[in-house]
Amino acid sequence: MKNYDSIKMNAVRAAEDAAASSEQASWALSHLAEVLEKRSMALTEIQGEDLKGLRLNVIGASFITAQEFFQVNGNPLANSPESFIIRSKPDEVNVIGTDARGLVYGLLELADRVQYSEDPVAALTEIGSYSGGPANPIRSISRSFCSEIEDKPWFYDKSFWEAYLTELATHRFNRLHLTLGISYDYGHDPNVRDNYFGFVYPYFVSVPGYEVRVKELAEGEREHNLEMLRFISREAKRRGIHFQLGMWNHAYKMADSPDELHTIEGVDAANHAVYCRDALGFLLKSCPDIDGVTIRTHYEGGIPEPSHVFWSEVMKGLTACGRTVEIDMHPKGVDAQMLEVALDTGMPVIVSPKFWAEHMGLPYHQAAIRTRELPVATTERADLMSVTQTYRRFTRYGYADYLNENRKTGVLHRIWPGTQRVLLWGDPAIAAGYGRSGSFCGSLGVELCEPMSFKARKTSGTPGGRELYKDEALQTGGHGWKKYLYTYRVWGRLMYNPNADSGEWRRYLQHKFQAAAADCEQALAHASRILPLITTAHLPSASNNYFWPEMYNNLAIVRNGPSETDFDTPEPHTFGAVSPLDTGIFYGINEYVEDFLQSKLRGKVSPLEVADRVEALAEAADRHLASAASVTRDAADADFRRWSVDIAVQAGLGHFFAHKLRAGVSYALFERTGNTELLEHAISSYHTAKAAWEQIILATKDVYRDDITFGYKPFMKGHWADRLAAIEEDIQAMEQVHRNAISNDDGISPRPYEESASARALTGKAAVNRYRPALTHESPESFRRGEPVQVKVNVSISETVIAPEAGTHIALLYRHTNQSEAYQSVPMLQSDVSGIYTAVIPGNYTDSPYPIVYIFELRNDAGDTWLAPGLEAELSNQPYYVLREQV
Repeated sequence: MKNYDSIKMNAVRAAEDAAASSEQASWALSHLAEVLEKRSMALTEIQGEDLKGLRLNVIGASFITAQEFFQVNGNPLANSPESFIIRSKPDEVNVIGTDARGLVYGLLELADRVQYSEDPVAALTEIGSYSGGPANPIRSISRSFCSEIEDKPWFYDKSFWEAYLTELATHRFNRLHLTLGISYDYGHDPNVRDNYFGFVYPYFVSVPGYEVRVKELAEGEREHNLEMLRFISREAKRRGIHFQLGMWNHAYKMADSPDELHTIEGVDAANHAVYCRDALGFLLKSCPDIDGVTIRTHYEGGIPEPSHVFWSEVMKGLTACGRTVEIDMHPKGVDAQMLEVALDTGMPVIVSPKFWAEHMGLPYHQAAIRTRELPVATTERADLMSVTQTYRRFTRYGYADYLNENRKTGVLHRIWPGTQRVLLWGDPAIAAGYGRSGSFCGSLGVELCEPMSFKARKTSGTPGGRELYKDEALQTGGHGWKKYLYTYRVWGRLMYNPNADSGEWRRYLQHKFQAAAADCEQALAHASRILPLITTAHLPSASNNYFWPEMYNNLAIVRNGPSETDFDTPEPHTFGAVSPLDTGIFYGINEYVEDFLQSKLRGKVSPLEVADRVEALAEAADRHLASAASVTRDAADADFRRWSVDIAVQAGLGHFFAHKLRAGVSYALFERTGNTELLEHAISSYHTAKAAWEQIILATKDVYRDDITFGYKPFMKGHWADRLAAIEEDIQAMEQVHRNAISNDDGISPRPYEESASARALTGKAAVNRYRPALTHESPESFRRGEPVQVKVNVSISETVIAPEAGTHIALLYRHTNQSEAYQSVPMLQSDVSGIYTAVIPGNYTDSPYPIVYIFELRNDAGDTWLAPGLEAELSNQPYYVLREQV
């Protein structure tokens, strides 16, 4: 390896090169210099050719030097914004970017390699050729301010923002959404107390012509808030990050709450809209680095529906600010008229639907939504929610009907913080899946509500509450965000490029865990798939406030009284009645059992198959974690302990849900057949689930705080130990049912059942004859609107794959990318003995502005049914096909 004078690196860029001389490139060079200095290397920016040391050429792709370089070396640079290429030689490193952001990413890639390399010179000079280009125009992080007590410390901490924003930029997030006014779900919640930043404007600006203020705000605090907002947005821009300000509440007074800690003076019904209009424009002028605003326009934002007149006035403030500002509309309840209100401003408009309700599911868009999301005619609160809860009800928890090809708005998909908030998660396969699905039907990308989002909502904050750990050796300095460095790394890089080289995250793992790195990666990857699968297959509530599978509040299998999720689960509101979040791919327990007993099973994934998959993931996580522990140099290392505890908890959740799902299926079968053997199997499975939960308690005892709060209700706070009593109570209720059944005290008369059905249920295999032939399908590239589309599938009929007596029958299921629509189903015809099946989507169906989603449902004569393409082992693929209109 060549020895450089004083291990010196010389940066060269031309002043005439707009991208290379940009503020963003200058910041990235300064950051690289800081990283190099820590590794005993110096970076100096020098003009001229007579350089000693390693040369770093920083070049914008449109500059003449880049053109000359490409003529000699070829041009593999992606033809899209934010792309870059690195070419290294022993004496020279070239970083070329299509724009300032591309250069930032290239230079930060160098810094990251140096930081996590044993040999920083080799890390720079042995790259060879490395390039990157974005799969999604937007890769966003949402950070929420929910508690004055817990969130003011990080909001006012400039050193936090500098480190945090640098981390986001390093992993190619290009958008930060600072979310204010989201402490409560509604602008009419009767329990509101901690409403800091609730009604945003008077916390930052005093608007000329109005005497509006926050009564309890200390002198100078408003000015300090504005100073910080300017600082945050400015530092984001320096790093090439779009700064989005979220204003999720426009109610100046929570009408149902007498206990607000902060009261707004000077606003009333007469001047509300015009004040918001002028305040919005004044705030944007006062903070010129705000690039966009996110607004919740439905009733939860404090404005009763219909609200088009109010928002039409408020949005005039955007045009008054004198620059382009993006409008991001949280589209729950947004109709065509509301879209036109935003579009009439002339500003770029985005709608940002929730990806998987208020949770994180598997990385594809729902094949079908829950029945309770479909439009209805009336609502009990027509004075408040006449749009959202009626004909636009289906916009609440998915992309709804916003993906038509004629849309005038962009679409960004937001992953809401419900499923997982505390435990470390990071699976490259799942993250890559989200990277692929972010551009679904021309969408702009994904916004991830980061770990610990919604911490201390609804006045549940406590001093130091952002610190999750009771064990001082594991504490992270109060903010806690550095625990999730791997999460940011994996998600940011794989949303930028779903095919990213594994070295981008493995260099970090190798640096942290050495010989245990590979097993740590696999243990966390398998553990991180468990809760998204559970959420997708079994959803007691779409609301993040009522279902928190990470610290699960037990829903009873045996009904013993009202439950907090009664409003969101079908009758009889039990564990077995729960609907999947994706009703097109997964069975609910009761639905599955009814079809099973009637021999009418469809191809959907059964709860028993989910149990098998979840348990396999948990076992793999356990296995890799044990292997990592056996080779790690320091099992007491804080990073390793944080990882190992969280992996163990997620694996424990996998074991728990696997056995509870089996218990739920067996109990549902017992209810319908009276077979006590099934009831005994349910009790046995439930006890095994309980044992898994007890292991979670042991893993977290004295590690995590006794009370981790995301709300004031008992099921949104506490510790895993708090949940055990409800599990035990449900088991006891089931055992009482068993005692009654065997003594016949409850009058149950056992109904006839087939032993084969019982046996199959007990073994966890709903269909024992799995003659599933190989299926080959090439989706048509596109379709012409108004013309029929022929769909073909080739099924292998080799006797080694399928028994001759088990003939295959296929149905084609299809619908528009409008989630309010039901699937059409047509049988596919076998054209000849070669195994080719065909069906036609008619021209009158393709005569629509929507793309088309389709799935194959297969059935054989042995009684097995399944869907294709189905979910692969890593759970990261799209389990259906999509057709788009030919342009």
